[in-house]
Amino acid sequence: MDMEETTVSEPEDTGKKKKKRSPASYVAEGLLYIILIIFCVYVVPNYILQRTVVSGESMEDTLKDGESLLVDKLSYHFSDPERYDIIVFYPKGKDVDEYYVKRIYGLPGETIQIKANDIYINGEKIEDPYPKDGMDEAGIAEKPYKLKEGEYFVLGDHRSVSLDSRTSPDEDPDAPGPVKFENIAGKVFLRIWPLSKFGVP
Repeated sequence: MDMEETTVSEPEDTGKKKKKRSPASYVAEGLLYIILIIFCVYVVPNYILQRTVVSGESMEDTLKDGESLLVDKLSYHFSDPERYDIIVFYPKGKDVDEYYVKRIYGLPGETIQIKANDIYINGEKIEDPYPKDGMDEAGIAEKPYKLKEGEYFVLGDHRSVSLDSRTSPDEDPDAPGPVKFENIAGKVFLRIWPLSKFGVP
């Protein structure tokens, strides 16, 4: 009678010793955390995304006082601002920590004119579905006003209370007049508060 041959395998020793980490690996990990913190605290808010809180009524009914927005600070490095974009800009330059939120109407090189509540670009009336109310005055755009290279004409949606490109800084030191591209912080792309109105404004 033939005997069946069986093979018994010995269990492997799985108790491998844990490899000790070198001091250099701890240093590298610490540096990585520092870089991530700097990226989140400094790079993101200064160059990529910025949280902004609306102050005042000049952009009603689109944006209301106290609402929180996210501003895209990156896209204008790759493409130009467009008509009807809502932008955040520094009316007195980036050295002064004060910002306005308005909507773009006139682009560089264009001639803008306001007649009553109608807006004309290069002599042609454009669509304007955003205002809450009418304009009391046309300001510098009462007559055709040609924008220089790198200049944008902005308006608030709440026209009767908005201090915008219609008023020059010579007339009112708080007025922005036409906005220079270099003073644009970025484009408003998302309302994050209140949650009931979360989304693109």
